[in-house]
Amino acid sequence: MATKGKSRIDRFLGVIERLGNALPHPATLFAGFALFIVLLSGFLSLFNLEVIHPGTKETVTVTNLLSVAGLHRILTGMVTNFTNFAPLGTVLVALLGIGIAEGSGLIGTALRLIVLKSPPRLLTYVIVFAGVISNTASEVGYVLLVPLAAVIFLAAGRHPLAGLAAAFAGVSGGYSANLFLGTIDPLLAGLSQEAARIVQPGYEVNPACNYYFMAASTFLITLLGTWVTEKLVEPRLGQYNGDEKPEEVKPLSPEERRGLRFTLIAAVLFTAWVMFGLIPENGFLRDPETHSILKSPFMSGIVALLFLGTALLGIAYGWGARTIKSDEDVMKGMGKSMQTLGSYIVLVFFAAQFVAYFNWSNIGLLVAVKGAEGLRASGLGPIPLMISFVAVSALINLAMGSASAKWAIMAPVFIPMFMLLGYTPEFTQAAYRVGDSVTNIISPMMSYFALIVAFIQRYDKGAGIGTVVSTMLPYTVVFFVGWVSLLIIWILLGLPLGFGAGMFME
Repeated sequence: MATKGKSRIDRFLGVIERLGNALPHPATLFAGFALFIVLLSGFLSLFNLEVIHPGTKETVTVTNLLSVAGLHRILTGMVTNFTNFAPLGTVLVALLGIGIAEGSGLIGTALRLIVLKSPPRLLTYVIVFAGVISNTASEVGYVLLVPLAAVIFLAAGRHPLAGLAAAFAGVSGGYSANLFLGTIDPLLAGLSQEAARIVQPGYEVNPACNYYFMAASTFLITLLGTWVTEKLVEPRLGQYNGDEKPEEVKPLSPEERRGLRFTLIAAVLFTAWVMFGLIPENGFLRDPETHSILKSPFMSGIVALLFLGTALLGIAYGWGARTIKSDEDVMKGMGKSMQTLGSYIVLVFFAAQFVAYFNWSNIGLLVAVKGAEGLRASGLGPIPLMISFVAVSALINLAMGSASAKWAIMAPVFIPMFMLLGYTPEFTQAAYRVGDSVTNIISPMMSYFALIVAFIQRYDKGAGIGTVVSTMLPYTVVFFVGWVSLLIIWILLGLPLGFGAGMFME
């Protein structure tokens, strides 16, 4: 498996790695972008640029932030820009509940159970599927499932790197697919909502806006990942002749089994409570006046329900498995999840300022209107337009790993532009998520890429970046083709993308 010499792909990835490492910290990047917008607004205001707002029909010009009035607005709005930034609260609340479930051991135990109970002939399928599902709490997938999959494949007499690749493909290549909402859903939805309001103030993007498409994508990625593993990757790897010996995968302990039983009871009760609030026409989770589900406390409070559900399941498991002995253990789990967010909060502060300045200056609206006019003149329909956008997102992902950081930059430009062409923010977000996922597994800028290299080196001492990329590249190509094909089918059939989210603006 070790690459000899410097292949073209090694040289190419070396350039990408150097360019990515040369970039400043994402927070510094956003601080620079915010300053650039202030300076750019002052420069553009000299040219009397203007467009007609497509909704209000009013004339829109560039607002000069490099002025006394602009300075006052920057100073007085700095705190509220941060505290009112839509993704901040939703991510913090959702992660508190997931922190309890992860801290109690529920997520790790559930992944082990899924893998241990899978029939040998379905082992690859289950590994990829478990990888996709683990995205609800992505760190668990990378840290637990990827090395565990290699151990399980070796114990089954198969090449361990095939198992590792299958798990990595599910966790990272299928990052946007899932049957459950995770922290990434409210995070991206919040950024999309902020961008959509550049064109249409008051526009709301709910965290489940891509759920139907992403749920269908879960099974697609699982099937494609299984096919690539068994037909392309494993035959290429051949027989494993390394020094590592098969390890025993420990079965669940009686305490863990008891915890899962408690979790099942809690899940049934919580699901019954939610269904009781939704199924009756006058259910308490429906809109009190219209009795609708789409515009209801259920949809607007879905992040709160995610917190309550994951917290309840985590506490039930911890009580049964005796990993939670008091309320202090619950608070520790929540606190531990917050400890990982220090860098994120710093990033959000500067991202919030950038987005606010971009909106205040009206530069985003001018770019959107002019860009939409250019795309409309090109005659590109929704299919070639979105394929191009997916490709652009995939390429940018090679140099910038953070999904939220990329979307914070791209959403204020592309969402208003595509809205003016008649495509919903939810549609643009879904296309972005496809592109952002498929190249994760070959991007050295992905935050866990170095960890994957270390895992592979356990079984192949001479492995490096080229080894990882050459192993994972077939997944990227097949995922791109398969996922884009699913997106095209969605467009042709005019299917809703998620709860209350279509593809075209009304």
